[in-house]
Amino acid sequence: MKAQRPIGVLFVCLGNICRSPIAEGAFLQAAEAAGVATRFRVDSAGVSDFHEGDPPDNRAVAAAAARGFDISRQVCRPVRPADFTAFDYILAMDQANLAALTRLRPANATAWTALVLEAAEGRHEEVHDPYTGTARDFEVVVDKLQRASRELVSRLLAGHGSAIRRI
Repeated sequence: MKAQRPIGVLFVCLGNICRSPIAEGAFLQAAEAAGVATRFRVDSAGVSDFHEGDPPDNRAVAAAAARGFDISRQVCRPVRPADFTAFDYILAMDQANLAALTRLRPANATAWTALVLEAAEGRHEEVHDPYTGTARDFEVVVDKLQRASRELVSRLLAGHGSAIRRI
């Protein structure tokens, strides 16, 4: 039997320093808990290069660690044109990120783009940027993305290539 190619999921926020690294870590945590981590190839990026090469924000690292996953070794990077063919799904944290992805999208793009909460839970809702907020704002983001990640893992496995594209 031929092995299936892993489903590629890229999480995107503005600078790849808070929300998208948390989303990457929360998704991997959910996939590992479900015993399906090998079915996915996961990464995160930003629509800007403000923090390229940096680690995630310390508050994001602490909030993730408090919820049982480590994002401290991630390295921030910008979205690249090749991401639009290398990943099956590119999931944005908010409308501004989604609009930026539309502008960055090359003509040969094959990735499906959407808001992460729309893809995960069918809700047209944003994950608000905690960067200028408090530690509690980071905790809220982690909680929201952990919940969404559990749903997203199931949805992607059940509907890869069909059902999720109808959202």
